[in-house]
Amino acid sequence: MATPAPAPELVELAQLHGVATEYWDWRGRHVVVGTDTIVAVLTALGVTARTPAEVEAALRDHRDAPWRRTLPPVLVTREGRSPWVPVHVPHGAPIDEALVRLEAGGTRALRQVDHWVDPRTVDGQKVGEATLEVPPDLPLGWHRLQVTVEGRTSSMPLVVTPTRLQPVPTRGPNEGEAEQVPSTRHTRHVWGVMTQLYAVRSERSWGTGDLGDLGDLGAWAARDLGAGFVLVNPVHAAQPLPPMEASPYLPTARRFANPLYLRVEDVPEVAYLSAAERQLVEWHGDDARALNTDTVLDRDAAWAAKRAALQLVFDQPRSARRERAFAAFREREGRGLEDFATWCALAEVHGLPWAEWPEELRDPDGEGVRRFRDAHAEQVRFHAWLQWVLQEQLEGVQRDLRALGMPVGVIHDLAVGVHPGGADAWALGAALARGVTVGAPPDQYNQIGQDWSQPPWRPDQLAEQGYRPFRDMLRTVLRSAGGLRVDHIIGLFRLWWVPEGMRPDAGTYVRLDHEALVGVLALEAHRAGALVIGEDLGTVEAWVRDHLRERGLLGTSILWFERDRDGEPLPAESYRELCLATVTTHDLPPSAGYLEGSHVDLRDRLDLLTRPVDEERAEDEAAREQVLAMLRQRGLLDEGAGVPEQVRALHGFLRWTPSRLLGVAVADLAGDRVAINQPGTSDEYPNWRLPLTGPDGQLVTLEDLMVSRWARRLARTVSG
Repeated sequence: MATPAPAPELVELAQLHGVATEYWDWRGRHVVVGTDTIVAVLTALGVTARTPAEVEAALRDHRDAPWRRTLPPVLVTREGRSPWVPVHVPHGAPIDEALVRLEAGGTRALRQVDHWVDPRTVDGQKVGEATLEVPPDLPLGWHRLQVTVEGRTSSMPLVVTPTRLQPVPTRGPNEGEAEQVPSTRHTRHVWGVMTQLYAVRSERSWGTGDLGDLGDLGAWAARDLGAGFVLVNPVHAAQPLPPMEASPYLPTARRFANPLYLRVEDVPEVAYLSAAERQLVEWHGDDARALNTDTVLDRDAAWAAKRAALQLVFDQPRSARRERAFAAFREREGRGLEDFATWCALAEVHGLPWAEWPEELRDPDGEGVRRFRDAHAEQVRFHAWLQWVLQEQLEGVQRDLRALGMPVGVIHDLAVGVHPGGADAWALGAALARGVTVGAPPDQYNQIGQDWSQPPWRPDQLAEQGYRPFRDMLRTVLRSAGGLRVDHIIGLFRLWWVPEGMRPDAGTYVRLDHEALVGVLALEAHRAGALVIGEDLGTVEAWVRDHLRERGLLGTSILWFERDRDGEPLPAESYRELCLATVTTHDLPPSAGYLEGSHVDLRDRLDLLTRPVDEERAEDEAAREQVLAMLRQRGLLDEGAGVPEQVRALHGFLRWTPSRLLGVAVADLAGDRVAINQPGTSDEYPNWRLPLTGPDGQLVTLEDLMVSRWARRLARTVSG
């Protein structure tokens, strides 16, 4: 049921907080956001606006709030710029001292600008505003700006970020070398493979693909196929007890990884197990490897076996050197790791969701949690240890692939958000909004919109915390990465918020400080020597792609979605250069299945269509035929060619584009036809639970893939 249009004062209040009161939908129609939606979203931002009086009070408070504090909460700027910083002081009071404390040590004095701003009376006190200028030659980094007024010192984070991420790795003049090529210079493609890691099982897997499999897959792709990277699904942490969330895009925490991906045999302490302990580990491995013939992945059974084995390994005494390394890891990761490990231990003791825990355990800063941590110190230590050995294996895979000549290595994937009942939702507190979830407005493929059930960042609270939660997450993920794919990167600009109890199409956009978020992302990627790929599909404002290109971030192009203004398939020459170009994505079936229209049949079977299936199928077939006709015109495809030839021609088309990165799905290398995920569903389809299969629907192991003639042929099509 439609809600009334908002009053002008509510519109003003919403816009001041970055809440959209109108937008244009995917069909080009103008939509006015209802009052109920706006009020609910403002409530999630900590703004009460149910009545006209509350709206007026909130407007006054918003105008006065900056004058109640000496400094803004944070300043994120680009190198070479000289932003001005307002400093609020008792009217007439001078600034005694103003300086920047540099991250690497030392200080820099700040110049006060002769800039008059009328004073303001706030809470009965007259407040003036002075202006400081940040020098343009500050180094990149996380600094602090500090001022002293009337003997009182205030400070705020000052973050200097790269103007542009410069290096885009490609192969150097000698095979296996890595060269840093300025992103403005055209160079030949770097191609790589993309996969859902859990789906790629080997004979050594414990029921799901793991980091050992990732290393072997990458080594094969590098040495035998000449690939330059391996892009994997998010390996973020899931809950440590059943039922384990299947979606890698709905993790319990994004900063830490899922120990389900550990290769038990590769943990160094396994070598020091007694014969009896080693036999126990083998028995657990036998139980888990028996799952490798399952046609639907059983994460819970796989984790039960792996956790039991890892507990045995954890209990094995470590050498003094290893113990010091573990202690150094815990110190480096700090409070974030301790909170995560504590949450895992709490979940094992009290179950989930954490909202049903005793009240004293719901606050990570509370005395009850401290007592629990002390009483269960060894259990907390175990979960911290899991993250340590995970980081070792993740870094080891990246190091090995670079040594094999991959110019990029592993590209990790960063999910949009986290599970509402997970560790981040417990530990990050006010940084996440309550009473709303992240989703997407209606589009061609999801015509009722999407609700991803994830709590979004609160933009105001991120700023108040100096973007530390965002920084710490990026820093940990990038430590083992040659690149980072940011899922739904437009979420750093605006996100679709859906109030609880409302349909996805009743939500609205909330803007974030993209300059700050993209800047922090660029800074951390620069420090890690990693490239960044933004998944910028869907409803995207044109200027957003311009901004990402300006900052040196790559975009994403899916062949099927690339169209010109007339709706015709985009010519290869018109593709973006700073881009990862692929034929398919994890939200579509593998290429063979898509060519056969399996995505339309599946959505019809699941009742996800909003128009007759014959109409949907006819339009989809016509769109696919347009692409195939273009391939025939270019001489890439013969008339009457079958599906395998069409798949090769589609990938051959990618080589005509100027896109710097080309990606080939492992599912296409295997000849798979089955969708790994159907957006808009949960239990209706086994999303994220299907292993790799071949064109006949039979299971395909990593060993099968490595000897596949089809895989080699398709790889040669892209690599040349």
